[in-house]
Amino acid sequence: MQNPLVDMAEWPGLELLDPLTGGHRNPVFLARYRGRSVVVRQSGRPIPTLEWELDLLEHLDSNGVRVPRIVPAADGRRFVGPVLVQEFLPGGPPRTEADWRNVLAVLRDVHALGVGWTQRPGFASARSLLIESVGGDVDLGAMPSDAAALVQAAWLPVLDGALETVVHGDPGGGNVLVAEDGSVGLIDWDEARVDVPAFDLAGPYLELTDLGVRDEAWRDAMVAGLAWEAATCWRAEPVYARRRLAELRTALKSQ
Repeated sequence: MQNPLVDMAEWPGLELLDPLTGGHRNPVFLARYRGRSVVVRQSGRPIPTLEWELDLLEHLDSNGVRVPRIVPAADGRRFVGPVLVQEFLPGGPPRTEADWRNVLAVLRDVHALGVGWTQRPGFASARSLLIESVGGDVDLGAMPSDAAALVQAAWLPVLDGALETVVHGDPGGGNVLVAEDGSVGLIDWDEARVDVPAFDLAGPYLELTDLGVRDEAWRDAMVAGLAWEAATCWRAEPVYARRRLAELRTALKSQ
């Protein structure tokens, strides 16, 4: 298949196959290149922001975290314009308590490896966004003032005394792959940044709660995660963001 949005001339012989679900903000395709399955992504990020992501993935891969490796263009470049090609990681979404416990363990490895990493260009942590209004996909100034204040208040409990490190940013079921041997892979690092680990743990905590595992200690992270999703999706996915904001109001009223 051909897609007018994606120019694959720098990967001679690459064949686009099918669009992949989950690429809400950027086109993502399954493809075939030199006899293996790969993923083609068109990034909307500025070059320094994309370079930061790829440097991070190389760091994590070299330290044993299962992430997609870059498939360079014929001339060795990691990406050409907005287009990059990565290896296809096999696996399916986590389904059991044991799966999600393994996900948490891998995320904690990521957080340990990311201590001291510089902030992604153009992004900001939640702590910084208590003072600033813009960072990454978050623009608090675009939200109603009461909604922005609610979001910031929901972040406060997880920020108190927490060390900032690299976070994946969106480790939900669609971005987590469990292989047949049980190993966990993390894909789609488009929203990765430096922040407090609670924002990565919120999604797995919610999944475990849905599986019947209860822990009140998780509550602050889950509420902060709701607030982050409302803020980061406010412009790009407004219907979803407003639904998350409504859930946040409900959660805060029940505290």
